[in-house]
Amino acid sequence: MKFKSIILVVAAFFSVQSVASAYEERNLISSRLEQVDLKSVLVTDGSWLPFPDYPDREGWQRLFGDFAHKAIAEGEKYLGYEWKLIPASAYLEYERTGERQVMEKPFDANRKALNVLALAELAEGKGRFIDDIANGLWMNAHMPSWVLSAHLPRQSSGRSLPDTGEQIIDLGSGGNGALVSIVCHLFEDEMNSLDPSIVRAVKDAVREKILEPYLDMSVRKANWWMADDWRPGQIINNWNPWCNSNVLICFLLMEDNPDVLEEAVRLSAISTDRFLNYVKGDGACEEGPAYWGHAAGKLYDYLKVLYEATGGQVDLFGNDLVRSMGEYISRSYIGDGWVVNFADATARMTPDIPLVYRYGKDCGSREMMDFALYLLGGHDGFRHASVPLWNDAWRSLETLRYLGEMNSKVDSLNFLCKGNRAVETLARVRASLRKAVPHCTWYPETEFAYMRNENGWFLAAKGGFNNESHNHNDVGTFILYIDDVPVFIEAGVGTYTKKTFSHERYTIWSMRSDWHNLPQINGSLQIFGPEFKAADTECDIRRLSFSADISGAYSGAAHCSSWTRSYSLGRDRLDISDRFLLSERMAPDTVNFLVQGAVYLPGDKVGVISGKENSSGREILVNQGEIVIVNGNVAVALSYPHSMSVSVKEMPLDDPRLSNVWGSSIRRISFSAQPSAPLKGSYGFRVRRIF
Repeated sequence: MKFKSIILVVAAFFSVQSVASAYEERNLISSRLEQVDLKSVLVTDGSWLPFPDYPDREGWQRLFGDFAHKAIAEGEKYLGYEWKLIPASAYLEYERTGERQVMEKPFDANRKALNVLALAELAEGKGRFIDDIANGLWMNAHMPSWVLSAHLPRQSSGRSLPDTGEQIIDLGSGGNGALVSIVCHLFEDEMNSLDPSIVRAVKDAVREKILEPYLDMSVRKANWWMADDWRPGQIINNWNPWCNSNVLICFLLMEDNPDVLEEAVRLSAISTDRFLNYVKGDGACEEGPAYWGHAAGKLYDYLKVLYEATGGQVDLFGNDLVRSMGEYISRSYIGDGWVVNFADATARMTPDIPLVYRYGKDCGSREMMDFALYLLGGHDGFRHASVPLWNDAWRSLETLRYLGEMNSKVDSLNFLCKGNRAVETLARVRASLRKAVPHCTWYPETEFAYMRNENGWFLAAKGGFNNESHNHNDVGTFILYIDDVPVFIEAGVGTYTKKTFSHERYTIWSMRSDWHNLPQINGSLQIFGPEFKAADTECDIRRLSFSADISGAYSGAAHCSSWTRSYSLGRDRLDISDRFLLSERMAPDTVNFLVQGAVYLPGDKVGVISGKENSSGREILVNQGEIVIVNGNVAVALSYPHSMSVSVKEMPLDDPRLSNVWGSSIRRISFSAQPSAPLKGSYGFRVRRIF
């Protein structure tokens, strides 16, 4: 790992320069396994599962508490559930049109149904849901594959229809394997009472679809996420901990041979270590907050399963990197449901609140625990946490173990907010739950910077390189929110199709640099590839400033020796600067900004009354050299060089994954320099708030 010099001008000044770190041989899990006699500490009969046995009514009532009524009511919706068959045409649709949802939706619906039915039976304990659980296990056991259609082309056949002669493991099969393993284990006696063929069928299916292909070297190329042939430049993303955590559950509950079980556990440790070796030492999730639950969150699941299965002998929750990876989700939260959304991440989401709390408690992070409680707060007080009723049985059951503690803290917070000044007190209490989050967080290896000033301005900027996981060509981009209202934005990504992860990815508009807050240098866009990256990236956390030379993210066609993009966040303004040096002028430079809201050009009038646009009353005339952006109750003026011309392009959003966040459209503001612009110079922009 290389770091450039750290310069301390005075004690109050702190500036860091960095370059992206390389794969680091930490091997945290494997080295911990070497310190214990794994065979003697590993629980091999499934009793490690940290939940009561099904007949233990008192134990389950204690876990469910008041949530039992909700779990039972949800389960009743699935009584007599018609398990959805997935026809061949649903799988083939992926290779015909790129559509994957036609296969994934019924598959996910079945997984959710089985999890909810199991939770309902555990909560009630009267046997009402047993037949439906048996139907779900039987149906799953006789599916030809649990792999999603979009991932089946990794079979030797290259087709999206399952080849039963070759089983591979993906996100779908791993998750489904863990689900049926847990449910079958919890209700094994009840299933055997119906017919022992049910349990045998499930165990045979898990062995065929998960246990054997995990250990089978011949399908290791298809199971690329294990990363056993990792080479520099290859990405190890959320698939690794996501699949490994689920596979580990399958082995611990379904493998009877202790030697094979030990082999699998050691292999999973080696594989998951590769993810931890790949992750930057600063703990940032380069895939963004939307993937945090599947990356760091699934790493936490893996570590928790391993902790339980070894009687607490393998414990990595005190590790600084593991903790930093968890706290990333707290730092990336802007407010009012908005999060930093570089690359494929969505801009609006609420993390899995109980997961955040559990992770924080086990790692000793008060920041994460408080953040989870903060997310439970609203205008009328704090609401009780609930169990996620989706398709992940491990997370649903784990939430039950922490539910009482979380809701006891919620009750205490609500007690604090009683009285004549309840609204003001609530605001203070919620604010206190975010006090541990620093005003500026700098991830020097991932090259993410998050800055917040005292007036409610939030800036996030990035350097990095153009081969990050779920990459967009976006080196040097930024977002700006004011009072939790988006002004300058990153669009995110639309619904995944075959094109999204193909050689055509960068023909999609939202992946291209001209639809990010970036320049077109000499008419050129940024290029995909690990060599296209930022240089001399700096963040001054005291002065709230960030800069990076982004010229390296463009090809030689840009004829650019340097292009330093800088951001400086003040009390009531943001300054954006582009300083450049070209060797040849081929085309005009264009600086693009992506915004949400209405855009007013010089000479336009903006109606203002009580901080709202388009109302009768006072009007603002937009000055020359400025444009005005209005989103709800926030309006800013953006000043720009007089030598540049301005244009606005509206992008209609017909993809629900985008329109559900941004509405029917977003706008791109483009500032174009003159064809005769000098080879050396700068473009300066300033953002100031109007109302």
